[in-house]
Amino acid sequence: MEKRRSPVRPPGESTSLRHRGLGLGAKALQETKPLKGFDVYVVGFHPARDDPSMQMEAHHYCRQVNDDFLQCVLFDGNTDEANLIGVEYIVSERLHDTLPEAERGYWHPHNYEVLGASLIAPGLPEPAERALMAMLMNSYGKTWHTWHTGRLDTGPGDELPLGEAKLMWSFNREGQCDPALEQHRNEAMGVDRADKRRSRSELADRAHPQDGVALLDSAFPGSTPFPGVVDRATGR
Repeated sequence: MEKRRSPVRPPGESTSLRHRGLGLGAKALQETKPLKGFDVYVVGFHPARDDPSMQMEAHHYCRQVNDDFLQCVLFDGNTDEANLIGVEYIVSERLHDTLPEAERGYWHPHNYEVLGASLIAPGLPEPAERALMAMLMNSYGKTWHTWHTGRLDTGPGDELPLGEAKLMWSFNREGQCDPALEQHRNEAMGVDRADKRRSRSELADRAHPQDGVALLDSAFPGSTPFPGVVDRATGR
């Protein structure tokens, strides 16, 4: 699997012998049960909801709690040195539609990420990846980034987590994601997006109109709709 190294190395002294010893002791004596099961790995792109020009590659490591709920920890790469940048909770359409109307504004739709093939599951054979994407159809995510470490294609961002957490969103139209950002990942990880789109096209029959699809339209006036991806309020 292609290594995607973090764009930022946090400042600070290199790990001392004492700290290394503490780590080895903790590993031998302590349990890390809450971390077990975060073995579903997907990679996508997140724009900030209120500043969609802020875009970055996000590596999700998720645990499926049940058929309607997943929880994910987010990193800016997939190596031992990857930085923890946020969290994402994923709910099914069924759970989403039980939420209060005001709460729904925090949850972004996933159908474009699936059908448009911007979301990938590296290392999974195509049939297994397609089955995972079928499970994510019509789902929603609530994503907070606590650290904007930058982009692998343009350079580093903040050296440390600064300021307030940012609510992130999804791309839902053609032409919203910076092509250079996506091209950099696709070339590095060997992603043929056109081929994945063809493979997933049969999932379009399962797509329902979703909340939040049109949210970023005004920020990207030249963007165009994608088949199967429809805003629930506007019908477009």
